[in-house]
Amino acid sequence: MLKKIKKSKYTKKLIAKAFSFLARTPRKKNLVVFESFHGKRYSDNPRAIYEYMKENNPEFKLIWSIQKSSIPLFEEMGVPYMKRFTLKWLFTFPRAEYWVNNVRLPKWMPRPKKTTYLQTWHGTPLKKLGIDIEEVHMPGTKTTTYRKNIINESKNWNYLIAPNAYSGEILARAFHFNGDVIESGYPRNDALQNTDLSKIDKIRKSLNIPEGKKIVLYAPTWRDDQFVKKGKYKFEFQFDIQKLKEQYGDDFVLLARMHYLVSESFDFAQYGDFIKDVSNYYDIADLYLVSDILITDYSSVFFDYAILDRPIIFYMYDLEDYRDRLRGFYIDIEADAPGLIIKEQDELFTEIGRALTEGHHSKEQFDRFSERFCEWEDGKASERVVNHVFKK
Repeated sequence: MLKKIKKSKYTKKLIAKAFSFLARTPRKKNLVVFESFHGKRYSDNPRAIYEYMKENNPEFKLIWSIQKSSIPLFEEMGVPYMKRFTLKWLFTFPRAEYWVNNVRLPKWMPRPKKTTYLQTWHGTPLKKLGIDIEEVHMPGTKTTTYRKNIINESKNWNYLIAPNAYSGEILARAFHFNGDVIESGYPRNDALQNTDLSKIDKIRKSLNIPEGKKIVLYAPTWRDDQFVKKGKYKFEFQFDIQKLKEQYGDDFVLLARMHYLVSESFDFAQYGDFIKDVSNYYDIADLYLVSDILITDYSSVFFDYAILDRPIIFYMYDLEDYRDRLRGFYIDIEADAPGLIIKEQDELFTEIGRALTEGHHSKEQFDRFSERFCEWEDGKASERVVNHVFKK
C-alpha cells in the first residue's frame, strides 16, 4: 500500500510543488549536491569533481543524491548520500548552492535562481544529440517535444564542460546552451592519467580475473528503437559468445558493459568465467584501466579509452541503419575511427586475436585521432573545473 502511495501521480505532484516552494527559500551556503546517471552510480565526471573537492576544498559540504538500489555501494565507499525523493532529499536538493550532474534532470526540477548548476555531460559526441537529431525514434517521444525539453533543460545550466574543442562547439549547439562552456577536458579522465600498477592489480582481483589472462572490454551503446518501454532499452548480442569462448577462452576474459539506459540483466552462467556482466560496476574508468583492448560501436567510450593508447575495435554490424536512420554522426567515422570498423562476426573474432598480439590496426590513424580529441587530457581537468566554478 505504501509503495503504491509513493508511486501515485498525486504524490509526485506533491513532491514537485514542495520542490518548487523550497527552491525559493535561502540557499545552504557551500552545499554541493552530486548526481550521476539519475542517481544510479558513483561515477563519471561528478565523481571526479567530488573526489577532488573532498581532497582540496574542505570549506564545501558535499553530498550525493542517489537511488535506493545504490545505497549499498555508497555505504561501502563511505560516500555521504541522501535517497532521492525522501524528506531529507526534498529539504536539501532544491536548497543547495551548487548542483553537479551528468544527465538531464526531470522537467519538474527547475534550477532555483540562486543555485549554480554545473552540467558535466558524459561523453564526446559521435552520434547526434539534442536538437541536432532530425527525427527522434525513442518510445513515447515526439521530436518537437524532445527538442522543447532539451531547450528548457539547458536554460537551467550555468556551466557545461567540454572534453575537447570539437565537443565544445557541438554540445553548446545541440543543447541550445548559451552559458559558460568550460574548456577543461573531462574530470573523469584524470584517473586514466594518474594511476599506478597496484591500482590495476587491485581492480583485477576485485573482478576475479585469473593471472595471466588478458581482458577485453565490450561496451556498446543503446538503440533508440529497441526498447522495453519509455526510458528502458534492450540489447541483443550480435555475436556468438560460445564460439568466441571456444576460440579464445584460454586467452582472455570478456567484460560486458551495457549502457546505463539498457534495463536488462544478462545471465552469462552458461559461459563460466569467460564473460562477466560489469554493467553495474560503479565506474567504467576502472574497466578501462584493466582492459587490454576495447570493443564498442557508437558509444563515446572510445574517445576516453584512446587516452590509454590501447587498441580499439568497432563492431558496427548495423552501421548504415544507425548512421542514416536512427541518429547520424558528427564525424566521418569510417575515415576517422582510431581502429578497424567491422560488420561481420568472423572478422571481429580474427581482429580480436590480431589486436591482442600486434596492437593498433593503424598507429598513424590512431595518433591523428588522439591529437584531435585527447588534446586537453593531462590529468588536471578536475582542478580546472573546480577553480572555474567554485572559486569566485
